[in-house]
Amino acid sequence: MYDLIILGAGPAGLAASIYASRYKINHAVVGNVFDGSVPKAHMIENWPGERSITGSELIMKFYNHAKELGNEFISEEAVEINKSPKKTDTGRDIFFVRTSSNKILESKSLIIALGTKHKKLNIPGEEKLLGKGVSYCAVCDGAFFKGKTVAVVGGSNAAAMSATMLSEHAKKVFLIYRGKPLRCEPIVEERLEENPSVEIIYNTNVIKVEGSTKVESIEIDSVHEGSNIIKLDGVFIEIGAVPSTSLLKELNVEIDESSCIRISADGSTNVKGVFAAGDITNASNSLRQVVTAVSEGAISATSAYKYLKEG
Repeated sequence: MYDLIILGAGPAGLAASIYASRYKINHAVVGNVFDGSVPKAHMIENWPGERSITGSELIMKFYNHAKELGNEFISEEAVEINKSPKKTDTGRDIFFVRTSSNKILESKSLIIALGTKHKKLNIPGEEKLLGKGVSYCAVCDGAFFKGKTVAVVGGSNAAAMSATMLSEHAKKVFLIYRGKPLRCEPIVEERLEENPSVEIIYNTNVIKVEGSTKVESIEIDSVHEGSNIIKLDGVFIEIGAVPSTSLLKELNVEIDESSCIRISADGSTNVKGVFAAGDITNASNSLRQVVTAVSEGAISATSAYKYLKEG
């Protein structure tokens, strides 16, 4: 029996763990530190104190800090979250988490920091050629496309930075965005425009990925150089993410219209003893960044501490 279980080992979950340790809360973190989007980030340049650092380096700093404080890490996936039939001595709910190895963990409180999952284009060829030229992670797969031609789909910071990173490997990178201008930070867009290996195609959608055993081309809904077919070797999809809330139905945690967990300023949900932090919450709708996730993690751990102290 734990006092607190933190679900998710990204910036929000690890920050919550650091604060929980400082509050001497008996807790465990369930999740894999490399599952989230931060470890896959090519470069992070807006974390205070680090002028430039890779996502994997930054998340390992978070992890090592949290681990050194003596909490328990369970590097498994949560597959079920619910209330236990048991109650605390004061009549409060006890929660249970079942992991991918069928391990059952019980806790007096929860912090949900499960983050988000990649959105898909849901177009012909995307699923069939996944891992055969279709990818959602430029950091993971970029090196496989040395000297080749690839496309990045999307217009956000993540898409722009993926295009920049891929240009270090590929001979040609198309950045294809359905609108105009891009939605990335001006400094990132400036670097793209100065990059001779990157070509931005605006107001265009990718409608099909083609290839027999690997990606050979894409079909777009506009004309580029006289054709709506672009021959290439890889497609990297960076069109955003959706909150990982599918496990929360049984808990009856309130979800908003954008599928995010609705939280109060203190990180609490509508279910007593359940808190949330990071990209999975409605508080992150305006800015999904490491710095905001860490802030929410700290706040939720502080609120969990107060909840537990009240008995």
